Amino acid sequence: MERAVLLLSGGLDSSTLLHYAQKRLLVSSIHALSFNYGQKHSRELDMARWQAKKARVAEHRVVDILFMKELLAGASALLDESLEIPKLSDLSDADRNQPPTYVPNRNMILLSLAAAYAESRGIQDLFYAAQAQDEYGYWDCTSVYLQALNRVLSLNRRKPVLVHSPFIGMRKFAILKIGMELGVDYAHTWSCYRGEAVPCGTCPTCVERASAFERLDMTDPLLGR
Repeated sequence: MERAVLLLSGGLDSSTLLHYAQKRLLVSSIHALSFNYGQKHSRELDMARWQAKKARVAEHRVVDILFMKELLAGASALLDESLEIPKLSDLSDADRNQPPTYVPNRNMILLSLAAAYAESRGIQDLFYAAQAQDEYGYWDCTSVYLQALNRVLSLNRRKPVLVHSPFIGMRKFAILKIGMELGVDYAHTWSCYRGEAVPCGTCPTCVERASAFERLDMTDPLLGR
C-alpha cells in the first residue's frame, strides 16, 4: 500500500493508527485529515497537528465543517454549550448504548468527505480508528457498520475507496500496547471531552483512557506531568 488517507483526530486511537499504518502496514505516503466540527474538545486538533508533523505525513489538512455545530444543535453534548458533558458513572445502561456525547452521523459525514478526498486524489485506501469501547458504544464504530459502508462505496463505477479500521474489534488497552511498541508519544494526544486545561477524569473517554493505562500498569503522561 503506497498511499492512504487517514482520519486523524489527535486522540489516542487515531494517533496510534497513524504510526501503525506507517510502521506496521508500511504505508509510504499518508494524507491525514482532521475536522473542526465545533467539538468542545477542539484542543485535540493541536495534538493532531503535532502528530502529523512528527510522523512527517505527505499532507495534513484540518477541514472546517463548523456548520455541524449549528445544524445539530441540541443533539449532542459535544457540540452544544448548553448541554453538560456527562460523567460515565452517571449514565444508565440505556444511555451507555448511545451516550449524550454521540454526534449524529459524525463518522458517516467525516468518512464520506474523506472518501471523496481520497477519490479525487486517486487513493483507494482510507483508515479510521474505530475501536471496541469497554463501557459505552457508538453504532458507527462497529464491524457491521464498516462492512455496510464498504458495500456502499463499492458501488462506485470507477474509483471505489475501501475503508480500513484495524482496531475495530480491539479494546483501548490493546491499542495502547501497540502504540507503546511503536513509540507513540501520548503526551501529545487528547481524549477528554471537556477540553479543559487538564483531563476531567470522569467523562466516558477519560475513564476509558485511564483504564487502558492502568491495565498496562502505566501512568497517563497527561496526568503525570
